[in-house]
Amino acid sequence: MPGYGILKPEEGTGLRPWEWARDRLDRARTYWVATARPDGRPHAMAVWGLWLDDRFWFSSDLRSRKVRNLMADPRCTITAEVDHDALTVEGRAERITDQGKYRRFAEAYDAKYGWKLDSDQYPLFVVRPEMVFAFSMDDFVGSATRWRFEPET
Repeated sequence: MPGYGILKPEEGTGLRPWEWARDRLDRARTYWVATARPDGRPHAMAVWGLWLDDRFWFSSDLRSRKVRNLMADPRCTITAEVDHDALTVEGRAERITDQGKYRRFAEAYDAKYGWKLDSDQYPLFVVRPEMVFAFSMDDFVGSATRWRFEPET
């Protein structure tokens, strides 16, 4: 991050391990999903979701702006803040229709939020990360870390 004074990996509190990011993505309660409208304008909305199998899972009404945006362009960004730590996940959303995966998601969602979901009303989406950025707000210049993920084949 040129101009921000980011320290070298061996300075400050150092680069964060992936387990650190995974833990925070799992513990977050509210996430923000950013998508692009058909005319290119950004759209961001708070959602509840889960970090499972190193992916972000969420559901939303098919008529929602974010779902309509994702159906046209699956690229999106997910953000979360946990314990003064900020995380940003860039990836592509995919609609999941497998009922077994939906049941697993719905059970974990109910355990986390106390809210039961219906697959007929709220379709399931999963975002596989392509890049993740994170830092501790208590040591921004000494903790900024980036992870890159290989595309699936």
